Amino acid sequence: MFVSGMNPFLGSVFTFTTLLIAIPSAVKAFNYITTLWKGNLQLNPAMLFSIGLVSTFITGGLTGIILGGDSTLDINVHDTYFVVAHFHLVMGISALYGLFAGVYHWFPKMFNKMMNKNLGYAHFWLTAIGAYGGVFFPMHFIGMAGLPRRYYTNTNFPYFDDLADTNQLITYFAIATALAQLIFVYNFVSSIFYGKKAPANPWKSNTLEWTTGDKHIHGNWDGPIPHVHRWAYDYSKVNDNGEYVIPGQDYTPQHIPLQDGEEEMNH
Repeated sequence: MFVSGMNPFLGSVFTFTTLLIAIPSAVKAFNYITTLWKGNLQLNPAMLFSIGLVSTFITGGLTGIILGGDSTLDINVHDTYFVVAHFHLVMGISALYGLFAGVYHWFPKMFNKMMNKNLGYAHFWLTAIGAYGGVFFPMHFIGMAGLPRRYYTNTNFPYFDDLADTNQLITYFAIATALAQLIFVYNFVSSIFYGKKAPANPWKSNTLEWTTGDKHIHGNWDGPIPHVHRWAYDYSKVNDNGEYVIPGQDYTPQHIPLQDGEEEMNH
């Protein structure tokens, strides 16, 4: 709308309404951050991809504020690679990070096997370095230099010759990042057949889904439904003596009976 030739006053209206999206986005971002804050994080592949999602969502969102909050600047970078970088960081890479985090997290429950952690680390770092640093970060600069998107070729415009090397570098990183996804495919398929057997609660979680057992049956539990004694996120819970409810264990699953000095949760 900023480049449609409309009255500048209407541009300010669109700026205001566009920036309103920052409110729910900020709520989500602060929710992510405060959930992680001071947590005893297990930096396994699922967690790394989750943290990566938070990073790309925030950095991609900040460039959205630039595009929507400054109609004058938007006229210059409209339909350039700056927009490509902004949009795909938020809607592309963030979505893929969330997908990968979910697969790594739920794989033990789906197949009763563990994915290879070292391959997961390699998958994350190659993807993060390639997509974040090698593809979309440089796109911001060639976008600010005026390189338009959706052009079949830029060689007909001598002005863009100085940007060809950067564009070529982005292409190399994009190919390398795409090839890195083969690590995930191999890890996923091979782990189904040859992966280590997953323990009942591999992520040391308090929630009930890790108590359902190995059988994927209707009703989930092969027997009585567990009784819930405490909240799902009561980590590092201590008794009256300042000790962990279960000695040496900073998590206490919901279905474990109440221990000495522990009170039943309030409903």
